[in-house]
Amino acid sequence: MILHNSNGKSNFKIPQPGIEPSGPAVEGQSLSQKSLVLLLKGHTTGLSLNNDRLYKLTYSTEVFLDRGKGNLQDSVGYRISSNVDVVLLWRSPDGDDDQLVQVMVKDVKVENVNEQRGEKGIFKGKKPSQIIRKENLEALQRPVLLHLVHGKVKEFYSYQNEPVAIENLKRGLASLFQMQLSSGTTSEVDISGDCKVTYQAHQDKVIKIKALDSCKAERSGFTTLNPVLGVTSKATSVTTYKIEDSFVVAVLAEEIHALRLNFLQTIAGKILSKQKLELKTTEAGPRLLPGKQVAAIIKAIDSKYTAIPIVGQVFESECKGCPSLSEHWQSIRKHLQPDNLSKAEAVRSFLTFIKRLRTAKKEEILQILKAENKEVLPQLVDAVTSAQTPDSLDAILDFLDFKSDSSIILQERFLYACGFASHPDEELLRALISKFKGSFGSSDIRESVMIIIGALVRKLCQNEGCKLKGVVEAKKLILGGLEKAEKKEDLMMYLLALKNARLPEGIPLLLKYAETGEGSVSHLATTTLQRYDAPFITDEVKKTMNRIYHQNRKVHEKTVRTTAAAIILNNNPSYMEVKNILLSIGELPKEMNKYMLSIVQDILRFEIPASKMVRRVLKEMFAHNYDRFSKSGSSSAYTGYIERSPHSASTYSLDILYSGSGILRRSNLNIFQYVRKNPLHSIQVVIEAQGLETLIAATPDEGEENLDSYAGLSALLFDVQLRPVTFFNGYTDLMSKMLSASSDPMSVVKGLILLIDHSQL
Repeated sequence: MILHNSNGKSNFKIPQPGIEPSGPAVEGQSLSQKSLVLLLKGHTTGLSLNNDRLYKLTYSTEVFLDRGKGNLQDSVGYRISSNVDVVLLWRSPDGDDDQLVQVMVKDVKVENVNEQRGEKGIFKGKKPSQIIRKENLEALQRPVLLHLVHGKVKEFYSYQNEPVAIENLKRGLASLFQMQLSSGTTSEVDISGDCKVTYQAHQDKVIKIKALDSCKAERSGFTTLNPVLGVTSKATSVTTYKIEDSFVVAVLAEEIHALRLNFLQTIAGKILSKQKLELKTTEAGPRLLPGKQVAAIIKAIDSKYTAIPIVGQVFESECKGCPSLSEHWQSIRKHLQPDNLSKAEAVRSFLTFIKRLRTAKKEEILQILKAENKEVLPQLVDAVTSAQTPDSLDAILDFLDFKSDSSIILQERFLYACGFASHPDEELLRALISKFKGSFGSSDIRESVMIIIGALVRKLCQNEGCKLKGVVEAKKLILGGLEKAEKKEDLMMYLLALKNARLPEGIPLLLKYAETGEGSVSHLATTTLQRYDAPFITDEVKKTMNRIYHQNRKVHEKTVRTTAAAIILNNNPSYMEVKNILLSIGELPKEMNKYMLSIVQDILRFEIPASKMVRRVLKEMFAHNYDRFSKSGSSSAYTGYIERSPHSASTYSLDILYSGSGILRRSNLNIFQYVRKNPLHSIQVVIEAQGLETLIAATPDEGEENLDSYAGLSALLFDVQLRPVTFFNGYTDLMSKMLSASSDPMSVVKGLILLIDHSQL
């Protein structure tokens, strides 16, 4: 092989195209006599073969798999080694850089890469045909044709219907023949796809660095959208063309794919792939085939050759003798009985069944759903929904009847599994929108559908799907519902959906309801605003929150005012905002005084961005004095670390607000998980009570004189707001539930959740 410039000239005396060499090479020839590859200063084209020569090379490819610790001795994998014959079949009369090259693999060996395994190696004592099967070995040894133009593979020719894995091996070998001589960055299409590559030309080598993250190729796969629960992957690819005495004598390629779980970095893996192609000798080869068109030449060689993409294809092995979906379910269903769900085997069974469900057809899934009893059916619904395939979605939608109130538990399990979906698609969102427009046997399920629609909108927007038709329709449904809701129940439902969706377009509506809405509506609107990221808490938002906290236009409940203060303090508060909040302490109701004082002290103790501003304001005596900081009460706020490491942290916070009569007003527990700067709101449990002073003949606080008796719980789990649970609403309801209450606990959410879900090809 010779590297030619555009006019085909060379500084060395070499055979010109179409001229017979002087004689065959012998084993003792020097590299220059073999004339494999010639490097010419300033040339930009790639490998070019000499006419009428047969090049004898050795080739090996190795694959190592380990747990990411970098110790090859602990790796497992295989090595395929062979001899390779390369010959130039045709060169275009119009230019030396247009060539047709035949590459043929011979004498294949398959070995274990880890020699320490010795006799335990699965390849020990076996012939290649026994390891990769005879038909695959025959396919591997059938030659391929490369149409090289200016050093790049223009077309890759092989035989039709060869096994995908074998074709990929040939593609990997063919990609090594693609190079250029000059330094620079360009795009190349090879086994990895259409990739950005950078060449670094040196005197004794040419290095090709491929940016694997830039490669454009059709690859199926998915990952959990939240970075905390996701996977960090890093890939590198370096190919070195070694040069001795102006000749390329070897090609060494190394590609590494490393994966690590963000949340638990001890779970990691690394795949290392190595290729080596080395010249041994040359000898006389066949004469060039005459002709002007490469297509005619290929047809003359073998009409069965066909051009196929050089981009690697996904290899999906068929499972022969594997159990059917029904058989698989029967083998693991005992582990998903309610009494066994706390055991590790239940988790393994759940995960393996989801994997099997992803290859199942709708009819198979539906058959199992219809045949199962009510004890295991909820777990089965969790698994089918978590599979997240078109067939599983169709099956579960056919199975569940939202017009009936007899299967509310199953409907709720389905909806929550949708809300926690790792990689939802537009079809799932469209299905829920369609269900919402229909009729329901339970108003709670209708509310849950809308809340989960909001969660799906958020996840699809995070995955650059905000402009999808289904997402646009869902946005209109949520925002239109907020504007036109006539019933308080509907208004609360759409606010909860917006709390999950966090649409920027909804902020003006939230400000309206936060400032002018009645108690529970105003409180939900402010807590919804609290979930928005800092860039969306604009000056206009903070002005409204200040008016609410300081009650400039209307008297508000303590829960609304304290939430407004939290929004201000957690979003880059100004000097005057902090000053006014500190000055208000002492003028507030007793327990609110203590609560706000605890919030300020917690900010000072647990470093957050607002801490510096609070310290700055406290340097002034009018804000920092004994009278202000000696307020008594039972309300409190505290934030601390559960776990802390250089790359991650877990925090918890608990704030409790009491009414002036000593009755619990609100308890708010939050747990956050951080990986680097990425947050995950893991848990929020809020218990609220109001209007209970009449039960003990106490005096309500200002602004809370006319509140109905109420107690309830609102929960957020893994960034998804769930449907709130009402303990009682009104004195009559309280008495009724006291008389009819059972000893069974009330469940807010129950189910098997697939949190971390990553597939990469």
